[in-house]
Amino acid sequence: MGNSDRIIRVIVAIVAAVLYFTETVTGTLGIVLLVVAAIFLLTSFISFCPLYAPFGINTCPAKKSE
Repeated sequence: MGNSDRIIRVIVAIVAAVLYFTETVTGTLGIVLLVVAAIFLLTSFISFCPLYAPFGINTCPAKKSE
């Protein structure tokens, strides 16, 4: 997972958490949003998204060979 992907996931997770804790989004939708935010944070910290593997998606920049 590339840095830009990680940064975007963290920002989305923070926005979702703020929306939930300010009670802008409540109920079942709020809980689902909070769970998705937690998953985004977890995948950002471990730099791996399990959904990317089956689809062959790689957001990490290519390493230069010497």
